Amino acid sequence: MTSPQDAGLTGRFLVLLEDDSVAAGARAMSRVAGLRMASTADSAGASVASMLNDADGVILHELGVAVVSAAEDQASRLAVAAAEPGPIATVEAERIVHAITAEAPAEPAATSDENTFTWGLQAVRAAASTIDATGIRVAVLDTGFDVQHPDFAGRNVVTSSFIQGEDVQDGHGHGTHCIGTACGPRKPSSGPGYGVAFNADIYAGKVLSNRGSGSDGGILSGISWAISNGCAVVSMSLGAPTKPNTPFSTVFEQAAKRALDRGTLIIAAAGNESSRSAGHIASVGHPANCPSIMSVGAIDERQAITDFSCGTVDIIGQVDVVGPGDNVYSSWPGAQHKRLRGTSMATPHVAGIAALIAAQHGSRAWELWARLVQSANRLKLPATDVGAGLVQAP
Repeated sequence: MTSPQDAGLTGRFLVLLEDDSVAAGARAMSRVAGLRMASTADSAGASVASMLNDADGVILHELGVAVVSAAEDQASRLAVAAAEPGPIATVEAERIVHAITAEAPAEPAATSDENTFTWGLQAVRAAASTIDATGIRVAVLDTGFDVQHPDFAGRNVVTSSFIQGEDVQDGHGHGTHCIGTACGPRKPSSGPGYGVAFNADIYAGKVLSNRGSGSDGGILSGISWAISNGCAVVSMSLGAPTKPNTPFSTVFEQAAKRALDRGTLIIAAAGNESSRSAGHIASVGHPANCPSIMSVGAIDERQAITDFSCGTVDIIGQVDVVGPGDNVYSSWPGAQHKRLRGTSMATPHVAGIAALIAAQHGSRAWELWARLVQSANRLKLPATDVGAGLVQAP
C-alpha cells in the first residue's frame, strides 16, 4: 500500500474557505467533521505544525485557508460540504514541496566579465540601475537565512520560521543564496556584486527545513506572514513536480488572488524537471502553475533556455518570464559564496527586479505584474519557454 509520503503528500488537507467566511468556516468544520480549530490570529509567529499539536486544524486568517489533520471519513465529510453551498469552498490533499536547485559544475562556466557584477545582474541590467529599493519589503520563503553573513551587516532583516523545531538559521544554504540574489549587496567586501534590490528590506521566512523540504501549509503560512507584514513581493524558489494536464491548486490560486488584493505579488520557480537535450520538456510545477502566481523559467549566459527549465506544455501552467538561472554566484552560509543553477536562481532575480519597479513607480499587485512583463526583453525563443522574456531593471 502506497503511503501519503510516497505519493508526495503529507496526509493532511487544505481547506479553502469562501471570502470573508473564516468564523463561519471554523464552525462548519467543527459541525461537519468534529474538528477543533485554531487560528493564526490568536497565535502570531507559531508554526502550523506546532499549532496542530493542540488542535485538529489551523486557519490562516490572512488567506482564509485551513490546514487540517483529518481522518479519511472526516475528509470525506468536508469534501461533501464543499460541494454544497456554504463557507467551505474546496478541500485538497496537502503536498510535500522541495527547494528547486542544483549545484553548478565544479569548474565555473562563467564566460562574462564578473569582476564587478555577476553575469546575471548584467543580463537584467540591474548593474546599471540607480533605483533605490529602500523601504520595499521582499519576502523570500525558503530554507531560512544565515543571519550572521557579513555581506548583510546593517541591513533591515525580519525573520520567522514556520518549521517546527528549527529556527530561521539556514542549515541548507538554498535560502541564503536566493536572498543574496534578490536583495544582496552590489559592493560586497570581496567578489562581484550579486544583489538586485540591494537596499530592500528582507523578510526571510523559513518554510523549508534544513533538508530542503516542507509542506503546502508551511508555504501558505509564510505567504500569510508576508501579507500581514506588507511585503510587496514574495519570492518562492520551491515546489513540487506536476504531470501534464494536472489541474493547478485551487487553494493556492485563491490564496494568490487574495494576496494580490492585499498588494502582494507572488513569484515562483517554474521547476527543473525538463531534460531538453533528451527531448523532454516538463510542465510547470506546483504552485507556479497557478494563473495568479508569476512563473519563472531560467536562461543561461548565452540567453538560451537552460536544459532543466520547465515549460508551457499544455493549457495548465505557463512560463510568464525568465531570469538568469545558470552558474549564479550568490551568498552561502558561513560567510561564503557559491554558484548554483536552477529556476530557483532565476526567481530571486525577478523578485529583485519587481522590488526595483515597485520602488520606482509605487506599483503593486497586478500593476507590478504588468510592468514586469511589459518591460521584459523579448528573446528569440518560443514564448512557451520564456513567456514575455528576460526581466529588465528600470
